[in-house]
Amino acid sequence: MRLSPEQVERYSRQIMIPDVGGGGQIRLRQASVLVVGAGGLGSPAAFYLAAAGIGRLGIVDGDTVDLSNLQRQILHTTADRGHRKVESARSRLAELNAEVDVAVHDVRLTDENAAELMEPYDFIIDGSDNFDTKFLVNDVAVSLGKPFSHAGIVRLQGQTMTVVPPESACYRCLFEEPPAPGEVLGCQQAGILGAVAGTIGSIQATEAIKYIVGLEEHLLVNRLLTYDAKTMEIRNVPVPPNPRCKACGAPAGSPASQRSHA
Repeated sequence: MRLSPEQVERYSRQIMIPDVGGGGQIRLRQASVLVVGAGGLGSPAAFYLAAAGIGRLGIVDGDTVDLSNLQRQILHTTADRGHRKVESARSRLAELNAEVDVAVHDVRLTDENAAELMEPYDFIIDGSDNFDTKFLVNDVAVSLGKPFSHAGIVRLQGQTMTVVPPESACYRCLFEEPPAPGEVLGCQQAGILGAVAGTIGSIQATEAIKYIVGLEEHLLVNRLLTYDAKTMEIRNVPVPPNPRCKACGAPAGSPASQRSHA
């Protein structure tokens, strides 16, 4: 595969980066990324992936655009109110970069469809806004061996980590089970600064790009990046793999499991 003169011009500032180059740009053109959720996290992630020249970009979301979304979900505009989110996302991304193949999935991610939706893609971005979906993305991605970026946001804070199974810790190594209903407030109850979603979603896109161009040794694996916009503090919290993890740990009775209990 070769880049056309127009592609070289479009992606020139990216190709100039020694860690990307022409080879990395070609790998981006050949790669596919699935974004789960066209909301506060998925919007900036999808924008930057399309701008970077990802070959195929999937968007999973079963909702419509609401006025309260527009403060942070920058894929959508006031004119999109009442429209399907995946359709407004596809329209906006096509305006940015018509070369990108945008595949829309106008459904909610469920136990029944998650594996089928995620399997064709090289990298998954979890931009969901609820714990059930986050654990579902983790468990299915681990079972399929798919790398993915987890993120969560609330008020003035955000967090993100990258999982590359089977080598790294997964989301269940950090949190074994979803919290009880009402135990942890989400964006709908606690609020979220739109720019915080933009910051964390952009990091997720960066992680996907790094993975695709071959910078795997520099990913956010085995560590959780936390961001506090109020104090502008960024921390990296170690997340070691849990040998007893229900998603990625060694099966009970295996030699690895027996060694972990020794």
